[in-house]
Amino acid sequence: MLFLIIYCATLCGNLLIIILYLVSKTLQSPMYFFITQLSLCDLLLTTNIVPTLLHTVLYGELTVSFTGCFIQFYFFVISDTSECLFLSLMSYDRYLAICNPLHYHSVMNHKFCVTTVNVIWGTCAMLTMVEVISMYNLNFCRPGVIDHFYCDFEPLMQLSCSDTSMLHKWILIKGFLVVIGPFIIIVVSYVYIAITILKIPSNTGRQKAFSTCSSHLTVVSLFYGTIIIVYVFPTRGQSLIMSKVLSLIYTVVTPLLNPIIYTLRNKDFKKAFRKFKCIV
Repeated sequence: MLFLIIYCATLCGNLLIIILYLVSKTLQSPMYFFITQLSLCDLLLTTNIVPTLLHTVLYGELTVSFTGCFIQFYFFVISDTSECLFLSLMSYDRYLAICNPLHYHSVMNHKFCVTTVNVIWGTCAMLTMVEVISMYNLNFCRPGVIDHFYCDFEPLMQLSCSDTSMLHKWILIKGFLVVIGPFIIIVVSYVYIAITILKIPSNTGRQKAFSTCSSHLTVVSLFYGTIIIVYVFPTRGQSLIMSKVLSLIYTVVTPLLNPIIYTLRNKDFKKAFRKFKCIV
C-alpha cells in the first residue's frame, strides 16, 4: 500500500508540473522547461520500475521474459542517464543566470533549449541501445533468477557465462561521460556561482540568488549521492540488501521528492497552480 501511494503521488506530482508548464505563461522560461524534462525522466523511471516492484511485493516473485527484462533495463538506463545530463544543464542555466545575466537570454534562447534537450534524449537512447545490444548477445546459462526488484546491469551480468570484461569497460567509459562528466560540470558551475554570490554586497541579494539554486542543489545531492554509492563505489560486503535500499531511494523516493522540492517553495509554481485550480 505504501509503494502504491508513493507511485500515485509521483505520477500526480510530475504530471502536474508538466501540465502547469504547458498552460501557464508565467512558467515559460528555460529553467521550468528543463524541470519538465526532469519530470518526464521521473515518470519514465517510476512507471518502468514501480509496477514490477509492486507485483514482487504482492506475490514474492515476478516472471519476465528475456526480451522484456532488457526492455526494462533499456528505459531504466535512458531515464537515469538523461536525468544526469538534465541536472548538469540546469546547473549551467543557473550559472548563466547568476554569473552572466546579461548574456542569459541570448544564450538560453528557445532554439538552444529545444536542440539541447533533443540531443540529450537522442544521445542517451543511442548509447543505451549499443549497451543493450551488446548485453543481449551474451550467453546466459545460469539459472535465470534476478535477486532484485528490476533488471539492472550487475544482476544481469551475474547470469552470463560470457566474458563481460569489455562490456564492463564500456560501462565505465559511458559512466564517466554521462554521470561523472555532468557531475564535474555541476560542481564547477556551483563553484563560480558561490564566488559570484559572495561578492553580492547585500544579504538580501545573496539570499535571493542562493534561493534560486537551493532546489536544484537538493535534487542533485539526493540523486547523485545514491547513484554514486551504488555504481561508482559498489561494496561487495554489504551486497544485495544495501544495494536494494539505495536503489529504492533513487528509483522510487527521488521521483516523488523532485516535484515537491521544486514546487514547495517556488512562488511561480504556486501562482500557476492557483490559476489552474480556478480554471478547472
